[in-house]
Amino acid sequence: MAATILSRQLTNILQQNLRFSLPRSRYVSQSANKTDVDDEFDGPLMKTEVPGPKSRKLMKKLNELQNTGAVNFFCDYEESRGNYLVDVDGNRMLDLYTQIASIPLGYNHPALVKVLQNPENASTFINRPALGCLPPENYVEKLSETLLSVAPKGLKQIQTMACGSCSNENAFKAACIWYRNKERGKAIHTKEELESCMINQAPGSPDITILSFMGGFHGRTFGCLTATHSKPVHKVDIPAFNWPTAPFPTLKYPLEEFVRENAQEEERCLEEVEDLIVKFRKKGRNVAAIIIEPIQSEGGDNHASDDFFKKLRNIAKKHGCAFLCDEVQTGGGSTGKFWAHEHWGLDDPADIVTFSKKFLSGGYFYKDELRPDVPYRIFNTWLGDPSKSLMFAEVLNVIKREKLLDNVIESGKVLLQGLKDLQVLYPHILNKARGKGTFCSIDAPNETIRNQLVLKMRNKGIVLGGCGEKSIRFRPALVFRPHHANLFLNVFSDILAVHK
Repeated sequence: MAATILSRQLTNILQQNLRFSLPRSRYVSQSANKTDVDDEFDGPLMKTEVPGPKSRKLMKKLNELQNTGAVNFFCDYEESRGNYLVDVDGNRMLDLYTQIASIPLGYNHPALVKVLQNPENASTFINRPALGCLPPENYVEKLSETLLSVAPKGLKQIQTMACGSCSNENAFKAACIWYRNKERGKAIHTKEELESCMINQAPGSPDITILSFMGGFHGRTFGCLTATHSKPVHKVDIPAFNWPTAPFPTLKYPLEEFVRENAQEEERCLEEVEDLIVKFRKKGRNVAAIIIEPIQSEGGDNHASDDFFKKLRNIAKKHGCAFLCDEVQTGGGSTGKFWAHEHWGLDDPADIVTFSKKFLSGGYFYKDELRPDVPYRIFNTWLGDPSKSLMFAEVLNVIKREKLLDNVIESGKVLLQGLKDLQVLYPHILNKARGKGTFCSIDAPNETIRNQLVLKMRNKGIVLGGCGEKSIRFRPALVFRPHHANLFLNVFSDILAVHK
C-alpha cells in the first residue's frame, strides 16, 4: 500500500512538470461537482507513443503464443483510476471506449474495491458454483436484489450466462423451443422427434429460423454468427444457417432535415421484414424470432426512430414471432435510461432481452411463456458467476447513490452538442453526429481517416473506438462527467485543426 501511495505521489510530481496542455478553444473544461468517483487524475499524461516500448515488447512475446493483431497496448490496471486508463509505459489516457462499453464505473472504483476487500465476500470469490445444479444458499436473494430489481418491463424470468454471445445463443434456443411447443400444441416430444434430432434431421431438428438485420452484431459463437452481419472477418469460412436477413434503415442526417425521406426508408425496411416472414413461411421455414439491437453498435452505430421499433414490435406480434431485443452493449444506462428500449415508450417492448457488458456477466430476461419446459434444455456448468453478481449489486448502489443516469444525460448533452459543433467547423472530416446519452458516434469520410483520427487521439491521451466502415464511437463509463466531455472536445478540436 505504501509503495502504491509513493508511486502516486511521484506521478503527481511528474504531472506538474509534464502537464498535458489543452488547446485554447471554446470547449474549455467547465467545473463539475466533485464526488468520490471524481477522485481521479485531472488529465491525460503522455510519455511515449502508444503502443510504447514496453507494450511492443510484450506484444512480441504474446505473439509467440497467439495472434496479437487485435491488441492495442498492454495496460497497468493497478494504476488506472476512474475514467483514466494507464498503460505499461506510464501513459495516462482518458478512456471513452471502456473495454468496448463494458466498464460501468470506470477503473478501480472505491466502492467495488471495498466489496472485494470485505472478508464476508471471500467465499463468493473463491468458490464458483455450478449454478445450474448446485447454487449457493443466498442465490435467490441476490438475484432479486440485483438483476431482477432492474428487469425490463413485463419480464419476470431470468437466465444468467457468462457473456453476451452465450446470452444470445441461448436466447435463440429458448425462442425456438417456445415456438415449437406452440406449433405442436403440447410439450411432449414424439419418438420420431427424439430420434431424428440425434442425426440433425426434421422433425426433431426443425427448419425454423431467426430473422436478423444487416449491420447487426449478436456475437461470434457459431449460431450467433448467422445473425451477425457487421464485418466479413467475423463470418468468412464459417458455415451459417439459411436464416432471413432484413435491411436496417439507413437514415439521413441531420434528422430534422430529412423527416419524409427517413420515414419512407423505415417503411421500406418494415415492408421487407414482413415480406421475408411470409416468403419463408411459404417455404415451410417459419420465423420463430426477430432479433434487433436498439442501436446497431458494431455495425456502425446505426439508429432508427422509436416509431420504427414500435411497428417492428407489432409485426412480430402479428406473425407470432418472439421479439428479441439485444441490449448487450446498449443496456446498463449509457443511453440515459437503464435499457435503451425504454426510449420506445412501449408497454410491451420485448419477449426476451439479452444483456452483458456493464452487467459484468451475462444472461437474458424473458416472459413466463418462454420458460423451458424440462430441465437441461437451457444449461451449462456455471451459468454466470455469483462474484460478478456481488460486484453488480454495488454497481447498482453507486448508480442510484450518485444519480449516474442523470449524469449520463447531462454529460451526453455536452458530448453530442460538441460533436455537432465540430462537424460544422470541419464538414470535410466529420458528419452524422448522433447518439443517446453518452452512447454517441460520428462519421469520418472513410475508414482510413477514421483510423488516423483514432490513432492520433490515442497518442494525445484519448482512447476511442471505431465501428462500421467509418464511424468513431464513444462508450465512456457512467462516471464520465461534463468536464471530461469538454476535455475530450478540446483535444479533438486541436487534432481536427491540424488534420490533413
